[in-house]
Amino acid sequence: MTQTFDFDEMNRVVIREFRDTGGKAGGVFEGMPLVLVHHVGVRSGVERIAPLVPLLEDGRIFIFASKGGSDENPHWYGNLVGHPQTTVELGTETFPATARVVTGAERDDVYARQCALQPQFAEHQSNTKRLIPVVELVRREVD
Repeated sequence: MTQTFDFDEMNRVVIREFRDTGGKAGGVFEGMPLVLVHHVGVRSGVERIAPLVPLLEDGRIFIFASKGGSDENPHWYGNLVGHPQTTVELGTETFPATARVVTGAERDDVYARQCALQPQFAEHQSNTKRLIPVVELVRREVD
């Protein structure tokens, strides 16, 4: 009998832990920075939340569409490209942001810095032929 992994259930547990602890989670996320990124399905219109390991630098937030080195982008990436106005949860803070795809030399530099801090991202890139997208979540001021 083949057993399938329920990513939706894993995400629900991580999101609950994140919110209960002010931004931390256990399991595969133990000891790592974490953000919750809200995204709206391009086709479905359904809002979902993706727990992601970011690169946090000087007030900037970068996320990586690695999908564990899969040959396809995660759904959240296409959703953010289609609907770049989003909401981010970081620690105990929730704020609006705009998703900006980072390209070229800037992308390569940011991805290299993430790999230095979180080596699994280098492994993810080596597992796929696609260039793993990098997205900056740019904080928006609330009127």
